[in-house]
Amino acid sequence: MTPVRRGQWQTAADVLTQVARRPGVTRAEVARTLRLSTGSATEVTARLRDVQLLTEAPAPSQGRGRPTTVLQAHPEGPVVLALDLRQSSWRSAVVALDGALKDPQYKRHRSRRAQPVLNNLRRAVEQTREQYGDRLQLVSLAVPGTVRDNHLMQAPTLEWAELDLAQVTANVDVPLLAGNDATLSGVAEARTGAAAGAGTALHLIIEVGIGGTLLIDGVPAQGASGAGGEYGHVPFGDRSRPCPCGARGCWDLEIDGRALARHLKQPTPDDPVAYAEDVLTRTDRAARAAITRVVTALGHGIAGLVNAHDPDVVTVGGLAIRLRAAAEQEFDAAYQEGLMTFHRAAPPPVLPAAHQLDGPLRGAAALALDHLTTEPAIATWVAQH
Repeated sequence: MTPVRRGQWQTAADVLTQVARRPGVTRAEVARTLRLSTGSATEVTARLRDVQLLTEAPAPSQGRGRPTTVLQAHPEGPVVLALDLRQSSWRSAVVALDGALKDPQYKRHRSRRAQPVLNNLRRAVEQTREQYGDRLQLVSLAVPGTVRDNHLMQAPTLEWAELDLAQVTANVDVPLLAGNDATLSGVAEARTGAAAGAGTALHLIIEVGIGGTLLIDGVPAQGASGAGGEYGHVPFGDRSRPCPCGARGCWDLEIDGRALARHLKQPTPDDPVAYAEDVLTRTDRAARAAITRVVTALGHGIAGLVNAHDPDVVTVGGLAIRLRAAAEQEFDAAYQEGLMTFHRAAPPPVLPAAHQLDGPLRGAAALALDHLTTEPAIATWVAQH
């Protein structure tokens, strides 16, 4: 087989990156973005078509002018399996190079114990490998916990101890890419959601506790070991209150269903998300007071993070959207009060996330495609096919 020269596929990698990050992009748009001549764009897309990475379809007519094509993933090209693990369920989808989610699945856990859940995920990987063969290039897993080098370090909401997540792909020769679900939902917002185009974006999501990420040009700032973005464990709360994570005074304990139950003098619910959703439907005085306290804590905390990070935009997902809507004036007041003076004239907007239930899944897919659209990954695919 002819050796692949270094740099041989760099322009191709740039084109595939555009296809992955801009679903439905045309060849002409890619050429303008990358400053390619028409001839160069035609040549590189032809090469990618020959190695089963891209295909083309006629673009909708725009009137006069030279016709162009929409760039799409080749039907026999590489795919990734995206997995999104939740407290009581998990989701999966096969994703091609153009970011389209295929064969979406949703399943509830029969058991919340770690091993049965991970066994189910492993079977899903094995079934996907059987169906797609060596087209399956990567498995990308979103997990509600702190992840470092494919190890789950802490998952307080799952009540799981430290785990090696590599067992999910133990029986297949496919790399695993594992990350925090809130971080990955932020990636989805920055790439194709409410924060698309923002240079610096802060994303937060509330389910059981709060998590998130800071994104610079669509890339999450993950810290020295990949464990960045644990905003729920910033000590914005009552310092006398211990958190399951081992710290005290965590913001997590002030802004979800557990906090609502505490304010309503009820025991900690087994399902804090369902409990919060129920409280949000109530109109009695006690419920309204509890909601106000939680929303105020949310607004103050977001202001603190804005002061620290100076984002262009803040996006919020999960229960944060409904909580804010239930006490919008109180949220706005708490947010304004917490901001440094120079931010108040034009504070970063706080926008609802565009990708809700599938945010972590789309984010997991996006980071996986970042790996597949590099020059080394393309060279490896070409060498194998």
